[in-house]
Amino acid sequence: MLNNVGNPIIEFLGNRRSVVAANLSEPGPDEDELNSIIEIGLRVPDHSRCGPWRIQIIRKEGQAKLGELCAALFAKEDETPTEEKIDYWRGRPQSAPIFLAITCYPNKEKLHKIPLWEQVLSGGAMCQNILNAAHAFGYSAQWLTEWPAYHKDVKKLLGHEEEIEIYGFIFIGTATEPPKERKRVGAVDVVSEWSG
Repeated sequence: MLNNVGNPIIEFLGNRRSVVAANLSEPGPDEDELNSIIEIGLRVPDHSRCGPWRIQIIRKEGQAKLGELCAALFAKEDETPTEEKIDYWRGRPQSAPIFLAITCYPNKEKLHKIPLWEQVLSGGAMCQNILNAAHAFGYSAQWLTEWPAYHKDVKKLLGHEEEIEIYGFIFIGTATEPPKERKRVGAVDVVSEWSG
C-alpha cells in the first residue's frame, strides 16, 4: 500500500469544490488545455466502448445566442417574468469563458448488452471527470442542469432531437473568489456493511 501522507492527488480529491458559475471569469483554458480536460473527461468506465455521450464546446458567440433564447423562453413561459430575471437568464450561459453542453446519446446497438442505465451512469462519471480535470489544470468549474437542460427549444437550438437528454452544462473559468466549504452528506449517513 502506498504511503498517502502528503499525497497531492489524495489532497486534491479530498478538497475539490465547485465554484458557482456566477463567480467564474477569464481566463479560461486555452485550446490545448481544454482538449486535455476533455480527453481526461473521457477516461471513464464505458463498458463495451459505447461512447454514449456528446460534448459541445460553446464559446462567447454561441453563449450569446443561447442566452437570447433562454431570455425569450423565460419571458414567454414564466408566470412572473421580471426584466431582472429575463436579463439573468440571458446572461446565464455567458457566465464563464468556456461553456460545455453534455448530452446523452445511448448506443442503441449495444443496449442488449449494456443497459441504458449503465450508459447514463458513464456520462455522469464523464461530467465529474471534466470537473476534476478543470480543477487539476488550475481552473474552476461548475456542472449545472436547470430548466434549459430540459427544454425542447434549447435542445433544438443545440441541434438535438427532443428525446435526447442533456446531462447538464459545465462552466469553466477562473474563480473570482475562493469557494466556501459547504456541509456535505457524510459517510456515516450513507455507508453500511452487509455480510449476508
